Amino acid sequence: MEFLAKSQIGKLLVVFAASSALFAQNGGPEKQQNPASVLDARQIVGQSLVATEHSWQARGEYIYMERDEDRRLDSQGQVKSENVDVTRMTFVNGIRFEQLLEHNGQHPSVEEQKKHDQDFEKLKHETPEEKAARLHKDEENRSFLRDLLEAFDFRLIGEETIAGRPAYVLKATPHPGYHSNGKYGKLFSRVEGKLWVDKEDFGWVKVDGEVTQSFSMGLFVARVQRGSHIILEQTCLGDAVWVPKRLEVRASARILFLKSLDLNRILTYSDYHRTPDGPYLVSR
Repeated sequence: MEFLAKSQIGKLLVVFAASSALFAQNGGPEKQQNPASVLDARQIVGQSLVATEHSWQARGEYIYMERDEDRRLDSQGQVKSENVDVTRMTFVNGIRFEQLLEHNGQHPSVEEQKKHDQDFEKLKHETPEEKAARLHKDEENRSFLRDLLEAFDFRLIGEETIAGRPAYVLKATPHPGYHSNGKYGKLFSRVEGKLWVDKEDFGWVKVDGEVTQSFSMGLFVARVQRGSHIILEQTCLGDAVWVPKRLEVRASARILFLKSLDLNRILTYSDYHRTPDGPYLVSR
């Protein structure tokens, strides 16, 4: 049970961080802006949402490498355990597939390879029902985009240059009275956001965020604590396609309201390659 809960926490936090582009650090007092500035901020965010949809669709044509460093911390913040996985993200019959290459510096074990082969065969013979369920889950994970403009109040607080590219800096705070039944929309009231948007093509350059109110995940198995922190950095591959470069999650959670869990998870992405003729088909 504990292992399952930890796995769910790490996976859901990473999904939520990658999806919720409006996490942020709490800042000091800021000057109120006039209505024109607020409108400008909403226009920037609106265009960034269109750009993000474009990037997400284009990412389906890329294969890449992922390094996942998952650390568990003690009460003093020191690392007490660590697992590092290196994965190639590719395709099987047009479906994204995680191919484990290394676990803690070693080739996959016999058990890990067996599970990998089973997953591979399952994707090769996906049923229509399994495909429908997968596509529904993908749509659910992306549906939060439709809620962002209503879920948050936006302010343009400045401009910065990141990796040589000028970017707008916006802050988002939960809109009072907003309610959503979506998978992630209902959590928006528990985060605040600071977002860097590229001035040229409106891609998301960086996200820096903090959970401001604790929330439950996994049918109340775990509760993510206030102060959990997330940083997402992206890079442009050209043609206004923005992809993740680095994602860091520093989170505290309580499992079954009893055991405390502190984790530091860092995912780095590299070696993006666009497939020449659509999604690459893995063969055996």
